[in-house]
Amino acid sequence: MLSLNQHEFEVVIRQPANIRYEYFIKKVVDYEEIWGLYNEGWASAQDDKGNVLIPLYPNEQFAEAFAKYEWEGCRPKKIELEYFLEKWLPGMKSDGVKPSIFPTDTDSAVMDVDTLREDIEEELEKY
Repeated sequence: MLSLNQHEFEVVIRQPANIRYEYFIKKVVDYEEIWGLYNEGWASAQDDKGNVLIPLYPNEQFAEAFAKYEWEGCRPKKIELEYFLEKWLPGMKSDGVKPSIFPTDTDSAVMDVDTLREDIEEELEKY
């Protein structure tokens, strides 16, 4: 498992949502995995408009750090990047679920499924 030092961890979580989103894209492509929170089902939230959001993180350490409040009792669970692109994103799109990228106590980058796919695929092309 990738382990961040405390300094990098603190620096990253204090970044605005758009910077954390860029970090997320680079890291999930680097390690070919995405992390969600799971407890008898995947953790989710709702935005002000009633949209269902699935919180997604670039690694286990970040996911673990935010398994609190309404996600208390959830554990980080890995999703292989290829499976995420082939199965998760089409399923989320058809269910009208939005990815909530790297939510912290302050904010989150809520993305359109197609935008997230394009950004991941664009990053993958660099490898």
